[in-house]
Amino acid sequence: MSDQGKGSASTPTGALAPGSDTYKGWLFKWTNYLKGYQRRWFVLSNGLLSYYRTQAEMAHTCRGTINLATAHIDTEDACNIVLSSGGRTYHLKASTEVERQRWVTALELAKAKAIRMMNDQSGDEEPTTQSDRSEGIQGTLKTLISKLDDLGTCNDLIAKHGAALQRSLSELEALRVPVEGGEKVKGVNERATLFRITSNAMINACRDFLDLAETHSRRWQRALQYEREQRIHLEETIEQLAKQHNSLERAWREAPTLSANTPSAPTTEKGKADSRTFLSLSLSLSQVYPSCNDSGKELQPLRRRRSHIPDKPNYSLNLWSIMKNCIGKELSKIPMPVNFNEPLSMLQRLTEDLEYHELLDKAARCESSLEQLCLVAAFSVSSYSTTVHRTAKPFNPLLGETYELDRLEDFGYRSLCEQVSHHPPAASHHVISQRGWTLWQEITIASKFRGKYLSIMPLGAIHLQFHSSGNHYVWRKVTSTVHNIIVGKLWIDQSGDIEIVNHRTKETCQLKFSPYSYFSREVPRKVTGVVSDSGGQAHYILSGTWDDKIESSKIVQSSKGGSGSEGKQKTVYQTLSPKLLWKKYPLPDNAENMYFFSSLALTLNEPEDGVGLTDSRLRPDQRLMEAGRWDEANSEKQRLEEKQRAVRRRREAEATDALDDGKTPQWFHKRTNAITGETNFVYKGGYWEAKDSQDWNMCTEIF
Repeated sequence: MSDQGKGSASTPTGALAPGSDTYKGWLFKWTNYLKGYQRRWFVLSNGLLSYYRTQAEMAHTCRGTINLATAHIDTEDACNIVLSSGGRTYHLKASTEVERQRWVTALELAKAKAIRMMNDQSGDEEPTTQSDRSEGIQGTLKTLISKLDDLGTCNDLIAKHGAALQRSLSELEALRVPVEGGEKVKGVNERATLFRITSNAMINACRDFLDLAETHSRRWQRALQYEREQRIHLEETIEQLAKQHNSLERAWREAPTLSANTPSAPTTEKGKADSRTFLSLSLSLSQVYPSCNDSGKELQPLRRRRSHIPDKPNYSLNLWSIMKNCIGKELSKIPMPVNFNEPLSMLQRLTEDLEYHELLDKAARCESSLEQLCLVAAFSVSSYSTTVHRTAKPFNPLLGETYELDRLEDFGYRSLCEQVSHHPPAASHHVISQRGWTLWQEITIASKFRGKYLSIMPLGAIHLQFHSSGNHYVWRKVTSTVHNIIVGKLWIDQSGDIEIVNHRTKETCQLKFSPYSYFSREVPRKVTGVVSDSGGQAHYILSGTWDDKIESSKIVQSSKGGSGSEGKQKTVYQTLSPKLLWKKYPLPDNAENMYFFSSLALTLNEPEDGVGLTDSRLRPDQRLMEAGRWDEANSEKQRLEEKQRAVRRRREAEATDALDDGKTPQWFHKRTNAITGETNFVYKGGYWEAKDSQDWNMCTEIF
């Protein structure tokens, strides 16, 4: 195989420094007989040789690592290197013989250092007691003193012989010798004097160093002991936090609601234990992360909310027998039995975007708009995490149907959705938080059934504004695709690009959702992104998956790399270590039998007092399905759909000049957005005031 581009095949970023085992550069690595040698970026550090496809991958994906302490290094010909360890063998090729020799030297030095470190660790075992460590340090000091005495002896000998040499040279100067010879003797005499001065200075410097080491040894010991204790304390605290997290969350959710005019209930042993758990967690957080303390804010017990629903019945039904005559139609126009639904409406699914609302709470406190943009990007990705196992279809809302989620006391926000259009189906959503942000959106679902798969394209912009800074972000959702409609297990994928724009600062974030491919080597459900300032300069790299986590890495340097697949020059970024922005919560126990609902989704259809008459919680077919009475739910669903069609025909006949389907939305009105130029429905107010007064006379009976 000919090595194309050999001139740049192995260009290390820096020479190997004395005493260092860090080395980086390009090498060709043998992959298989089909592809032969492929160019890879290798990093030698701390006795480990790792490789990546590109330099940019160093921030998130390592393709392989070999431990040099147990590796065998061999050379086949002028440019090849063979590394083998534990049954694994790497065949590598450098661009030139000189470059190959540099790598071999670096590998041998790193291997020797790794073996020494391994032997030191196995010989020392666990550091013994404090007294043993002190004895070891004192022994080292005695050895240094002994060596200093040896240096002093050598210095005395040098001074003695140097003085004799100078006397001899002085005698030579007194003799009558040619002028040229006298000058040479004089020069030698001066060099001997300088040599004696230098040796004395060396001995004095060694003595000063030893005195300084002895003076500061106790201080170093105390500092080292303090750091060890802090590390142990931090590890114990983090372990304690991990253990307490789940139990604390359950205990806090199950705590009874306290009213201002209700006598306080007697404290049970369980209540005391929960209080102690919460107090322990609060103290731990304040010790490890002092900045997390929100002074002046007292946590109140949250309302107890449900953590389970009835298990999903095991009904068998052939989806293809229903959908084979619906190819090419809009999903909203296909008559579907509840067997393929989940007991939530589309309005409730839209509200599930708030599962990780704390990302926006944190973003509202950010002083840096670029860091804030990273958190907004993580929030936009987190809304897809609940869909990974959710292949069932939500209920299509009736026109005028609403859904509220009042979490003002729990989390500081209130959310309201309303179905503002039936054909095409469109829902408007408005959320306001006391913690510094407002979110609103109007989503129209365009969907097509293609036989083998179902494509769902949400249309419409999502707006997010932070109160203190005025930063206004706008983005749109990607396409969701449900695969294996005809045969096989249903699975869902997200694909496309999201551009998040801060319209105040003009900063942007470009997110890419990579579609799954059986032949791709990429991580499934992969998401990557770049956060840039108004001038287009990149500051952060985002990476992760939409079903698990998102991390950000701050860019410290960028450079132009090789050409990409489309001939464009790639930019290679050097970044700091990644920082976790968002991590998916684990699903509740028995989630596989509860439609794979998250902890939030389990509470969305929980009955609540005081909600509007058009709230999705009051929808009878959805309530019957949740209870497992699917036959009754199907009958009720047909009744509601026929009632809606009849009402629509009557309204169209009576009010031909009315808006849309003959009904104006109750809580939203049309306005033109100054930023996007789009005309859509935005919240006009009044709902929460109506709830406070329990005046629902303006609501139409739709159920």
